[in-house]
Amino acid sequence: MIEHKKLLIDICNIAILAGDEILHFYNKDIEVTHKDDSSPLTKADLASNKFIINSLHSLNSNIPVLSEESLVDWHTRKNWSKYWLVDPLDGTKEFIKKNDEFTVNIALIENNRPILGIIYVPVKSVLYFAQKGFGSFTLDTKIALNSLDEAKKIAVSKLSNQVRVIGSRSHSNNAFTNWVDEKFPNAEIIQAGSSLKFCLIAKGDADIYPRFGPTSEWDIAAGHIILNEAGGKILTLENKEINYNEKESVLNPEFIASNNVF
Repeated sequence: MIEHKKLLIDICNIAILAGDEILHFYNKDIEVTHKDDSSPLTKADLASNKFIINSLHSLNSNIPVLSEESLVDWHTRKNWSKYWLVDPLDGTKEFIKKNDEFTVNIALIENNRPILGIIYVPVKSVLYFAQKGFGSFTLDTKIALNSLDEAKKIAVSKLSNQVRVIGSRSHSNNAFTNWVDEKFPNAEIIQAGSSLKFCLIAKGDADIYPRFGPTSEWDIAAGHIILNEAGGKILTLENKEINYNEKESVLNPEFIASNNVF
């Protein structure tokens, strides 16, 4: 039985409604600006961000929020023991390309580790969620939820002899190619965008996702708990756990996410 169902339902609904905000812009001409790091930014990112932050504050104003689009100074957040970590539109490049592979990510971090995570795929109306100690689940839904009774539990699996390796749709590089050629020369390569990569492993549709390019903490936190609770793992290249909010930079170390078979 899942604890704190009311909180989970509330956060799932915030993600679903944020997805609706994003879809208002999806079938229009998408106006793109760029942030200081040259990453793209759209009105959909900002609309989703505003909705999520306002909604989380309405739920509990005592829990702070760190979002990709609402950064908080290290001097302030270094003292946080519990906070929301949000990517209001993960996969902005996929959103701009209109390939449907973008998500809403919301995670609850406590003592530098994710304890609850929600990933919502607006175009496909698919929800993934997990709570520490209670497993990972998926649910197809286009409307706000009253219960989680229809959710299906998911788990990692290794179904074939051929290793299924996920490559980033928008961030592939030579390090990825060389690593796969060395480790799994006969691998099947699956291209995917955004935090969907973690969900594919969590539900048994892929085996391993090596990431050799930059990611930020909000990119992976929700996927981290969903994959862990499904029986998988995310470790650095030095085989160490990834912790959150332990340093001023929000950049993650390079990592390998997997079904825990390797």
